[in-house]
Amino acid sequence: MRPVEQSVQLLGPVGLIETLIESPAEPRGIALVCHPHPLFGGNNQNKVAHTLASTFVRLGYAVVRPNFRGVGGSEGQHDGGNGETEDMLIVLDEARRIFGELPVVLAGFSFGAYVQTRVAEAMSRSGQPVQRMVLVGMATGHVDGAGQYTAHTVPKDTLIIHGSADTTVPMDNVLAWAEPFDLPVTVIP
Repeated sequence: MRPVEQSVQLLGPVGLIETLIESPAEPRGIALVCHPHPLFGGNNQNKVAHTLASTFVRLGYAVVRPNFRGVGGSEGQHDGGNGETEDMLIVLDEARRIFGELPVVLAGFSFGAYVQTRVAEAMSRSGQPVQRMVLVGMATGHVDGAGQYTAHTVPKDTLIIHGSADTTVPMDNVLAWAEPFDLPVTVIP
């Protein structure tokens, strides 16, 4: 039986953060799933973010799927990844308060994947490395209409998935980011 999805409002540094939560009775970990760019229609109901969340629920994780600043019921304005990273760390703290000190998985799509690289770095600096990362359509390098993204380093076992015909983030951007760190990229034709 699939857990019921509930919407909660968490208090962040600039106001409320609308967050969807799904969890089995006894979760084996916490999965934070982030959506694509909020200025281009991204939200926590995005089909890729939803698919990532559904997968982690089936794997036994408590899934938290917040809306970034200015999206849905989340207050504040888009902050290019800085404030969004701060918000995601607060969401994770709240998830740990609810579910306990479980292993953390970070997953994201496009801008959400970029933010997750920043979250992972902050967690590593605080002595709480992530268990696993899944980054889909990674926003890195110059992205037309969205700006320049310098994605942070991630653990070597990060699953990076990119579409061969992605029209938003060119494949070359992802390969240029991944190559110096010797990260494999799974390409979906």
